[in-house]
Amino acid sequence: MEKSAQYSHEDAFVNSIIGEGTTLKGEFDLNGLLRIDGFFYGKVKTNGKVLVGKNGIAECDIFAGTIVIGGKVKGSLIASERITLLSTGELIGNIITPRLVIEEGVIFDGTCEIIEDKDRLKKIKDQYFEETAPLKKEDDTKSSEAIVTHTFNQVAETVEKTKIT
Repeated sequence: MEKSAQYSHEDAFVNSIIGEGTTLKGEFDLNGLLRIDGFFYGKVKTNGKVLVGKNGIAECDIFAGTIVIGGKVKGSLIASERITLLSTGELIGNIITPRLVIEEGVIFDGTCEIIEDKDRLKKIKDQYFEETAPLKKEDDTKSSEAIVTHTFNQVAETVEKTKIT
C-alpha cells in the first residue's frame, strides 16, 4: 500500500530565480525565496524573502516577509518583517513595513509607513492585493523593460533630489 506524502506549509519552501537577461511577466505566489536579477513585471506574494539584485529591474508590487532591494524597483512594497534598501537600490513607490533599513546612496521616491501591528499589516496587504489593477495586456507595443528603463530615466531629475547622503 502506497503512502501519500504529507507536506506542511513550512515544507513548501521554493527557491526561484529570474536570471540576468531574462524578462518575465506574471504573478508569483510562493512560500520561499525569489531572487530577481533580470526583469520582472507583475506581482509577488510570499511569506519568505524577495531579493532584487544589483542588475535586477522590477515593475511590480511585492508582499513578502522580507524584501531586499539592490536594483531598480517601481511599485509598492509591503513586508511583514523588514525592508532593506541597499546602497545600489532605486525605489519609486511606497513602503509599508514594521522595520526599514536604508543604506547611504539609495534613491527613493515615494512614501513610507511603519506599521508594527501585524493584524493591521495583514488587512492592508489583503485589501491592497484585492484592489490592484490587473496586469497589462500582452498586446502592448512596447516591452515592459523599455517602459521601466524609460520611466527611471524620465524621473531621474526628480528622484535625484531624494538621494540619501
